[in-house]
Amino acid sequence: MCSWCWGFAPVLEGLATQAQAAGVPLHMVAGGLRTGSGAALEPTTQRYILEHWQAVAQATGQPFKFDGALPEGFVYDTEPACRALVTARSLDPASAWPLVKRIQQAFYAEGRDVTQASVLVELAEAAGLPRIEFAAAFDSVEQHAATAADFTWVQDLGIAGFPTLLAERNGQLALLTNGYQPLSELAPLLARWLERGAHA
Repeated sequence: MCSWCWGFAPVLEGLATQAQAAGVPLHMVAGGLRTGSGAALEPTTQRYILEHWQAVAQATGQPFKFDGALPEGFVYDTEPACRALVTARSLDPASAWPLVKRIQQAFYAEGRDVTQASVLVELAEAAGLPRIEFAAAFDSVEQHAATAADFTWVQDLGIAGFPTLLAERNGQLALLTNGYQPLSELAPLLARWLERGAHA
């Protein structure tokens, strides 16, 4: 689950490759951490977020553009970016990974406003999705509902920290990690889970 998964897209790609090799699909779910308030960031909240981004940059290597980040009056709403992920997933699941990377790059490293549909449509097209088809789906009632369903699923599980990685076998969920971990630490956890399944 991501919302929004700082520096986690490359890790997810690595896990997806490992899981695919074992015949296990990897499904990205939008968590909805910061959605729907409609209010501009307060200065104290802005400072807190920027301090958190500094820590994330050190831990993950995710590039950030700190100069001019989160300007006065900015409404920090991850719902549009989450809905872009959900829309991409519905149109072409393979495109979700490159789109997440592009959204991260645009927002964190380039300082672009990924709450804007026009920016997300541009990024989706760059990730290989047909522009007109994506734009129509992105604004549809169905994708709004599908995004809300992702948020509800995450909330019903009681997950509040992101990224979170769950593994599912026979309808049972196992928590592999809550919070960022590098691929070098996550890969063995997934490998052990896969091995237990092979001997079940």
